[in-house]
Amino acid sequence: MAKKKEKTLRIKLVKSPIGYSQRQKDTVYSLGLRKMNQVVEHNDTPVIRGMVAKVIHLVQVEEVE
Repeated sequence: MAKKKEKTLRIKLVKSPIGYSQRQKDTVYSLGLRKMNQVVEHNDTPVIRGMVAKVIHLVQVEEVE
């Protein structure tokens, strides 16, 4: 049985969370984003998708195979 290759999301912080709610700042931080233009990769799961949806105005998302 062949394993399915999991999709990955490449997430980049393009706008500062300064001036936004603490909840949004915490979401950005929990995604692993600490500095502007930093890029992190996460597996494409419903949890990560939900976190990205809450801060979509601060990040840039790209699907990677």
